[in-house]
Amino acid sequence: MILAPAATGGELQAPSLRRRLACLLYEGLLLFGVGLLSGAIGTLVLKLTGADSAEMHALVLQVVGIAVYGVYFVWFWVRRGQTLPMQTWRIKLVTAEGEPLTTTRAILRYLACALWIAPAFLLAKLNHWPAATEFTAVGVGIIVYALLARLHPQRQFWHDALCGTRLVTAPDARPSAAT
Repeated sequence: MILAPAATGGELQAPSLRRRLACLLYEGLLLFGVGLLSGAIGTLVLKLTGADSAEMHALVLQVVGIAVYGVYFVWFWVRRGQTLPMQTWRIKLVTAEGEPLTTTRAILRYLACALWIAPAFLLAKLNHWPAATEFTAVGVGIIVYALLARLHPQRQFWHDALCGTRLVTAPDARPSAAT
């Protein structure tokens, strides 16, 4: 469901694409740390299961990584509507109606966010590109996908339109200085 601009009452304004991409960059830095935690958990799972093949190692680490990143995003989106970078850049995730997300909707959005990287990643894998080229393809794919938000009537990402969610500018939480 897409709200008409008049239905938002002017208070649910989409943040600029520049702010959203800056937030994404900051999020990437934090996700590096989350990835380290994911690797530690994956290594523990491998030790406990006794998996010995390289394919099994890769599969376990990928599944644990997807799960850990999912818990990170879903927990923050349901609890506050914002991850730490979203708080910094004053961006909040809400439903199309402006309500907080349910756990189900947050999980759906997390899975739909694969639209950011899946096409470029699959293209790179199918062509057996080296890692550096694969990384570049995914980066270009993210930029192209982000630019597609310009085609949406309210400048939302298409996975948000699919999931009935939207990114809005959050009010400034800092106290104003008395004059």
